[in-house]
This record gives sequence, C-alpha cells and structure tokens, in this order.
Amino acid sequence: QAVLQGIILLPLRAICITFILLLAWLSASIATFHQPGRGFLPLKGWRRRMIQSILSSLTRTAFFVMGFQVKVKGKIASLAEAPIFVAAPHSSFFDAIICALTGMPSIVSRAENLSTPVFGTILRSLQPVAVSRQDPDSRKNTVAEITRRALSGGQWPQVN
Repeated sequence: QAVLQGIILLPLRAICITFILLLAWLSASIATFHQPGRGFLPLKGWRRRMIQSILSSLTRTAFFVMGFQVKVKGKIASLAEAPIFVAAPHSSFFDAIICALTGMPSIVSRAENLSTPVFGTILRSLQPVAVSRQDPDSRKNTVAEITRRALSGGQWPQVN
C-alpha cells in the first residue's frame, strides 16, 4: 500500500510543485517588470508587497506539498530590530523555509545564480546582494552593500 501511495503522490507532488514554481516565476516577473533602478534601488509599494506576500505564501505552500510543516516558536525579529539576520550554514534548500517565514528578505547569493532560468528571475525579485567569485574586491563590496542596506532606515528588506 505504501508503494501505491508513492506511485500516486510523487507525480502529484511534482505537478503541484512545478505549478507553484511557475506561479512564483510569474509573480516575480510581474513585480520586477520595468523595475525602477533595476536592482540598485529597493522595490517599493505594490512590488515589494507582492514579493513579500505572494512569494512567501507560494514558498510555504511548496514546502507543505513536499511534506514539510514548519512551526515558528517565538517572535520573528522585525526589520527595525534586526536589519541583518543570519541563517547558516546555507547548505541546503531548507534556507528557503527561513526566507518564506521571514517575509522574503534580500539574500546574499552568487552572481551566477541570477542567470539561472526561472530561479534567477525569482532570485532577482528578492534583490540579492550578488557576490562575484571572479572579482577580487567582491568580499569588500559585499560587506559595503550589506552595511548600506542595513543602515537604509527600512528602505531595503532585511538581509539574510
């Protein structure tokens, strides 16, 4: 009976996750379409709310479809309390759960990830701090950008 459930559930889950991923890509595309400042200025208004609410909900739904149920104990720190928060060691896709539960913050990511089909569009909508492994000044530039965003007085989302 367990094998029969797996035969039915696996394709059903794969179809649902693919549909959720396409909805996330569509939402990210709409939110960043003709984006003012093209990543150098923070998303504002409906664009930022769209990313925070829709992408967060879709990510949580995708993890639920995969069989994960996450419960938050305690209170999540607000942007004013913690403009930067750390989720480590960044070794798996579980980091996405943290992002979904905290309102889709900006993240630090390899610059190469921005050119990945579908996921790159979603990632760009989070306005990540891009780290280039080929640039010798990248570490210094990343620290400077994280500091600039943290000191922006709430204009930028939290940085993870």
